[in-house]
Amino acid sequence: MDYRQRIIEDAALMFRTYGLRAVTMDMLANHMGISKRTIYEVFKDKDELLRGVLRWMAVRQREVMTKILNESENVIEAIFKMLDLMRDHFQNMSPAFQMDMKRHHHDVMKKLDELNELPYINNNSEIIERGIREGVFRKDIDVEIINKCMLEVARMSNDKSVFPPDDFLNKDVIRNFYLNYLRGISTQKGLDLINFHEKKK
Repeated sequence: MDYRQRIIEDAALMFRTYGLRAVTMDMLANHMGISKRTIYEVFKDKDELLRGVLRWMAVRQREVMTKILNESENVIEAIFKMLDLMRDHFQNMSPAFQMDMKRHHHDVMKKLDELNELPYINNNSEIIERGIREGVFRKDIDVEIINKCMLEVARMSNDKSVFPPDDFLNKDVIRNFYLNYLRGISTQKGLDLINFHEKKK
């Protein structure tokens, strides 16, 4: 593994654990047992490092999502697996990480969002189209519109300013938002599958 990849993976772990502001380049260098100069030879500043971390997280997430889709019997089963993954992901992430990104690294977030490189489900088209083929989503829905709506549902359910962690459990917010939205675009077959997987929880 080269230095760039090592730095990205260690930074990702530390950012998610302690938050962005709490992790300095000195801390990262000490954690890795390398000099701060070595980090700056690869990344010119913390924003560039953050962009590398978020791109890496997005690639990893897409790989996992593709694997889940390929190994699931139907798209509803895949969605439930993805929701469980999202729940675990956010439970293991420091709230400070998300708050710091919004407050202090908004420009980085905006740029990566425009490039479609942020680590969340930013393209549901494949999921929606497969659901239509399987007969679990209605044929009359507009894939492009539904894709954008599902993205906003995912974003809003993870917005700590709307749903403070002291008042709401993240897993409850995600499931209530996402599953109730899915019910609105589902056929009876899809509703039956949603009910089946909900009973298993």
